[in-house]
Amino acid sequence: MTSAYTEIDTPEASGEVYPPQEDSLLLIEAMAQAGIAEGAKVADLCTGSGVVAIAAAAEGAAAVTAFDICPKAVQRSRQNALAAGVDVTVHRGSWARAVEFAPFDVVLANPPYVPQGPADDTGLIPAVAGPAQAWNAGSDGRMVLDPMCAAAPLLLADGGTMLVVQSECSNVRHTLDGLRAHGMKAEVVAQQMIPFGPVMTARAPWLMRAGLLPRGSRKERIVVIRADAP
Repeated sequence: MTSAYTEIDTPEASGEVYPPQEDSLLLIEAMAQAGIAEGAKVADLCTGSGVVAIAAAAEGAAAVTAFDICPKAVQRSRQNALAAGVDVTVHRGSWARAVEFAPFDVVLANPPYVPQGPADDTGLIPAVAGPAQAWNAGSDGRMVLDPMCAAAPLLLADGGTMLVVQSECSNVRHTLDGLRAHGMKAEVVAQQMIPFGPVMTARAPWLMRAGLLPRGSRKERIVVIRADAP
């Protein structure tokens, strides 16, 4: 597996852009192990720093197009792609804008998936976690996941593959069921237990009370779901 994405200068610690974390790296690893990027037309949704898009380009993708709603993320991902010496086209806009450029052979996504409680906890989360829009995803964490699952047939070419990473707290089964309901073959292809980061540390008490995490948790399970179009 190429190391281009590990060599990126990432000043994301400023908090302006979602910094590459375990979920991004698990998604990259799943993509590389599946061997689906080489020669493919690839979309990276909610690109953030561009780390996943850059990895796809380094894996030999024929074309990589990335999308993010945050202008600072768009700027940062373009800079990081240039620094890594790979060709990535980055568009500003919602992930749904990718439909305009579809179909893709491969769609990669690390969307916002952290549920939000009724109380504002912004002050408890350090700025290094990135902007709140990069992880806040409504009361059940599915504000982006549900419409993204529904859009899979519009995004993918025949026989295409989508890889989506999410936390257990945003209902993995619901994602699988949603993708299958839209004609996809879907399964969990990678998972990892990771210690709580700053966002999960702040929200863990509420997530446990809401039944979205097991009581006493100190780690969360993140998974990569693969969906294949017929």
